[in-house]
Parts: sequence; C-alpha cells; structure tokens
Amino acid sequence: MNSLKNKHILSLQDLDLNEIISILDFAATLKKESKMDLSRKLLEGKTLGMVFQKPSTRTRVSFEIGMFQLGGHAIYLGINDMQLSKGETIEDTARTLSLYLDCLMARVYDHCDLEKLSTYSSIPIINGLSDLFHPCQILADLLTIREYKKKFNGLKLAWIGDGFNVCNDLLIGCAKTGINITAACPSGYEPPEWIVNISKKEGTKTGSIIKVTNEPIDAVQEADIVATDTFVSLGKDNEKIIRENVFIPKYQVNSELIKHAKDDAIFMHCLPAKRGQEVTSDVIDGKLSVVWKEAENRLHVQKALLCLLMRDN
Repeated sequence: MNSLKNKHILSLQDLDLNEIISILDFAATLKKESKMDLSRKLLEGKTLGMVFQKPSTRTRVSFEIGMFQLGGHAIYLGINDMQLSKGETIEDTARTLSLYLDCLMARVYDHCDLEKLSTYSSIPIINGLSDLFHPCQILADLLTIREYKKKFNGLKLAWIGDGFNVCNDLLIGCAKTGINITAACPSGYEPPEWIVNISKKEGTKTGSIIKVTNEPIDAVQEADIVATDTFVSLGKDNEKIIRENVFIPKYQVNSELIKHAKDDAIFMHCLPAKRGQEVTSDVIDGKLSVVWKEAENRLHVQKALLCLLMRDN
C-alpha cells in the first residue's frame, strides 16, 4: 500500500486520484477482513488524538473503534477539557500535542483552525469535519458508490440541498474520480465559487462535468446517485426557521423528486438525518437507500487512512 506518511488531510484536494484509490482499495481489504473476523494490529503502539469542538456520533465512534481494531489507542479531547478553552493558542496546542501523539483528528467549526493546526503540527492532521470540508465522509461515499456501481467514470450524482461542507468536498471528490455531479441549491446557498472552479479544473483531467443549479428536478434527472444532508448544519441553528422556509419543500428528497432518477439509483445521506425535512422516511428507509452501508464505510475508510498516514510502509 502507498504510504501517506505525515500528510495532512484537510479536504479531498489534499489527495490525488491514485491516493484516493489506494485508500479505497485498502479500505475494501480491511472491510473484507473484518467480515471474516480477521484483524491485524497495524497501528499497535500508535495514538490518535481526537479534538471535538462539535458533537458527533459517527465520527467519534468510527475513529475510536477503528484505532482499537488496529491495535492503537484513541484519546478524546473535548474542547472544554483542553487549555484552548482557557485561552491557549491553537499554535501552542498543535506544538504540544505533536510531542505526544502520532496523529490528530479535529472536528471544528472554523476551517481556519485546522489550517493553523496543520501549519504548527509535526504530525498528520485529519479533518473530521469543518465548515468548509468533510473529506472522511466523501471517502466513505466514494467507497459506497464503487461497491454499488462498480465504477466512477460516467456516473451522475445529484446533490440536493445546502452548498456547504459535504457538498464542497463531494464536488472535488467527484471531479477527481470522473463522476459527473450537479448540485441543486437555493439561490444564496450555492457552494463557494472558488470551490466550484477547483472542481471544474480537476474535472478537465477526468472528464467529470460539474454543474450548479437552483432546480432539483434538473439535477436528479437520470441520476445514478442522489445525495443530501441536513438543511441546518451545526453552527447554523440561528438560521433554522429561515433555512426551513427556503429549502422545504422544493429541496426535500421525497418519492416525487427521486422518481426522476434512474430506476437503479442509490440514495445517500451522511447522517444524522432530519426526517421530514431534507428527506422523507419512505426514501431513507426505501429500496434505493444505502445510508447504513455508507455509515459503516466511515469505519473502513478511516482505518485505511489512519494506517496510510501513520505506518512507515
């Protein structure tokens, strides 16, 4: 397996196509071994620090269990458990944690905090989610797509909803792997133009077509994959009522909208889902939904990523 030793993973832009495929291939191997009750202590003696400014279910549990299964150790660092909450700078925190840990995963509100951590850390930094990107989720999404569709090139993915962190990294991930993606977002909630431009530039290398629209039906038309996320992300609670009025019902993934996709389309959601808002229960529990496989794959891709970042070979 190709080593990513000491590389920071703040977005999918930090990985080239070969590196993405290496992670997915190794994740598939680890998943197969897990199903056979085989385990390799590939990270014995290694320690992962996990900084959480935002609460989490899947991110914390998957990283913690992943390190345990690989023979390593994970330390939870809540923001109120650290001197950051007492005024210590991110720069000093990064320097200190680098003395003790082999890798640091951070789930933050402001992506700038991750950039500071990576600048002053001598260990690899993994973005567990920020306001701009969510690379671990998109790696899990790509693994899920490959499992169900057996390829990337030529597929069409429709993103419905907020042009926020998951959408941003999904644009880049699709562009790098040759998936055509159309993001349907309300006016004023589109992904940042600079991220769209990065994605289009990456798409020229793979033939991926990148589009942004305000029309969900246009996006979903003949789609192989339909994906969405919450309309009210963490840190946006003060916009809850406004956002619900803007997004619902036009941008809700329901049986009426998804019927415009291909008959063998799959539905994806990074979870947690707010049923009755961005998605209806008949869709998320329906035959097209792969959200639970998608959630499981977080564990496998993160194990692969951790190994590639911390192992010497």
